[in-house]
Amino acid sequence: MPLYEYKCGDCGNVFEELVGKTVPDNMPLCPKCGSDNCQKLFSTFATAVGGKSSMPSCPAAGKGCAGAGGGGGGFT
Repeated sequence: MPLYEYKCGDCGNVFEELVGKTVPDNMPLCPKCGSDNCQKLFSTFATAVGGKSSMPSCPAAGKGCAGAGGGGGGFT
């Protein structure tokens, strides 16, 4: 199931929601205030500019960098 990120238009809360194979027509309710005034956000992970990743590079790969998994790539 895909995981989508939403922002509540009333309280500003940002939250994630698992969505089944068929995406519902209505937005999920905000878990903080219960509002249905929510908007789906674009994922920064999927955003690319000019064919390059928008994620900053890690100058010390494999030496405790976030996302490197301590082994220089994070994938095993």
